[in-house]
Parts: sequence; structure tokens; C-alpha cells
Amino acid sequence: MTRKSKIVIWGKLFWMFLKVNILSTSGPASIGLLYKEAVGSIMTESEFIEAVGFSNVLPGSEALKLAMFVGFAAAGVPGIMAALLGSIIPPTIIMLAAAALLHRFKGAAWMDGFVSGLAPAVAMLMMVVAWQIFRNDKAAPVKKRAILIAALSAIALFAEIPSPIVLLGAGVLGVFLFR
Repeated sequence: MTRKSKIVIWGKLFWMFLKVNILSTSGPASIGLLYKEAVGSIMTESEFIEAVGFSNVLPGSEALKLAMFVGFAAAGVPGIMAALLGSIIPPTIIMLAAAALLHRFKGAAWMDGFVSGLAPAVAMLMMVVAWQIFRNDKAAPVKKRAILIAALSAIALFAEIPSPIVLLGAGVLGVFLFR
């Protein structure tokens, strides 16, 4: 790979994560946007699913862990740096602006309604990504096993088992069901 092609990949990673983090300010909501940007151009769907699952098991920010995983898959350590830089710049600027606005409008009644309106939109974004993953799975026996894992995961989450433990359990169950 030539130096010029490496720079193009780094630029593509930086732009992809800059764009995703400008359009989406939360980790879970950004997964759907990143799915559309990364799958097919930088990684396969199965690699993306692995990246999302792995980033949820480890402690820390899912968005940054996902950026590191995708960046490394595309271009090694320099890819990590490009993806992280694209991921860090928008939230930093947005947080500084939000802190200034919150300080200015502290205590306003409309602010509570605004924040409450965001929750259903984030939930729907996560459901759309899940639907896309299940819809693209063409093999019926695999789909039945995946639905079983999803159902067991939902029961565990409603039982208030922490999500990293649910993901770890789903991965272990997947080892046995998808041999």
C-alpha cells in the first residue's frame, strides 16, 4: 500500500467518524449511522456486529471503542488515531456549546420536555438497527437461533441484569448454538 493510499484511508476514517459524530451525539444512536457508513466500504456486516458486541462488553465509551475497532480493522494504529480524532472533535465542541446553553437556560420548563422527547427517538434508532441485522440474515436455522438469543437477552435485560453480562452470556451461548 502506498503512502498516498494510506492517507486516503486515514482521511476516509476521519471524515466518516466526524460525520457520524456531528449527526449523532450519543453512542447508541450513532451505531445505526456508523452501520450505514462502515458496512460494505470498510468492513463486513459480521465484522461490524462483532465490533459492536465487543465494544459493549468492555468498560468505557462504546463510541470510542467502536471507533478504535473500526479504525484498527481499516488501517491499523494510524487508523485508530484518525477514527478517534474524528470521534472526539464533534462531541467536545458540542459539549462546550451545550454547557454554555444549559447554564444560560438552567431551570426552564421547556428543557425537561425537550430531553424527555429524545428517549423514544433513541429507542427507535436501536430497534431499526436490530431489525436490519435480523432482516439480512437469510438462513432460517441461523435466524431461529438468533431470535432465541435475542429473546433470552431481552428477558435478562428486563430482569435488570447488567448489559455487559447479558452480552457476554449471549456470546457464550452463540459459541454453542452457531457451531
